[in-house]
Order: sequence, then structure tokens, then C-alpha cells
Amino acid sequence: MPDDARRALLTRFFDHAPTFPPASLPPAEALAEDRRARASEHAWMLGRLVWPAGQLSELPQDEGRALAVVESGSERQDEAVYLEGAPLDEVAARGLRTKIRCGGERVPTMEELAHFIRGCRTRGLVFKATAGLHHAYPTESGEHGFLNLLAAAVFGDEEEALREQSGAFALDATSFRWRDREALPDRLADARASLLHSIGTCSFFEPVGELEKLGIV
Repeated sequence: MPDDARRALLTRFFDHAPTFPPASLPPAEALAEDRRARASEHAWMLGRLVWPAGQLSELPQDEGRALAVVESGSERQDEAVYLEGAPLDEVAARGLRTKIRCGGERVPTMEELAHFIRGCRTRGLVFKATAGLHHAYPTESGEHGFLNLLAAAVFGDEEEALREQSGAFALDATSFRWRDREALPDRLADARASLLHSIGTCSFFEPVGELEKLGIV
């Protein structure tokens, strides 16, 4: 169990999807960007390489990279399968995991996202989120913040957590804090293991840069 709250909350949190929009890098450039992320000082936050099933032949055999393979409506990593868009009761009945898209053609409202997180919590479902999560806090253009998403998973009160603006949360080696609430490393690790697995992002360095600006890493 990590004894640093930052490690407990953010280890392998950012699944890297450089071939997907808006980055949409061709395979060779995507691999070069992923290698750059792996060589960075913040590589401990780098999760799996998200890769289209139809382009697996473009990956070198010796790349040695943990993958999340995306097909139509689903994503597989190791033994876990994430279904996107399926009713949560169906996902739970099949013993699978679920996935929500937070950007792209349509951005879910805070109420919709909060309802989804509560639904996963009550059903004991692990989920991951993808698209539109490059920023730590919500933006004026309507993008959700990944720190808000983490706070909603850790503390509950999902609507309130998702609405919070810049400066609402504090994260250091000791704990993750919101208002009068505090979560220590063991609670953070449990939230990652039992509810919010990771987020998918076409850029690793943009969200990490946000954490640097906030003084968190």
C-alpha cells in the first residue's frame, strides 16, 4: 500500500491514447510520444497504452508495453473488459467493467456524470473515463476536471465535487483534501481499485502539466 497520497491516487492513472482524437497521431509518432512519456520523471502516473485493435500489427513485437486494446464498444486490458454505453445492470450481471466518455461529440452534464458514478458505486462496478479530461478542473468551455472526478470517486457528493472550481482540492504526500474532508493513502488506493480505475487521454503531458502548475507533482 503506498504511503504517499499522491502515489496512491495517481499511480498509473493516465492511460495513454495518442492515436485517438484529438491527437490522432499515426502509429510511429504515437509510439515515439509514448516512449517520451515512459522516459519522463512522471512516468509512474502513466498507465496502459491504449491502442486500436485494427492497428495491433503496427506495434513492434518487442515494445514490452502494457496495452488497453479498443474495439467497437469495448476495451480489453489484461483480463478486464470495459463496456461503453451498456446499461450498468447489464455490465454488472456479466461481471464486466464500464467506461464513460466525457468529451468528444457530446459532453455529459455534471448531473449525468454524477449519476453514472453513483450507479457504479452502488453496483460495485469499476469504471474508467475517457475523452475531454486533460484539465485538473472544469473549463469555461464545459470540459470536466480529472481532479473533480477523483474527488467524486473518493468522497461521494458527486454533483458538488464535479462542480468545484480551481483550488478546491489539495493533494500532497499526506492526504487528498476537500473542504473539511480528508482521505489518507489507503482510502485513495481503495477508491482506485474498487471504483475509478483510470482515465484515457490522448496526451500524457497536458494533464501532468496541470498537476505541475498546481504544485502537486
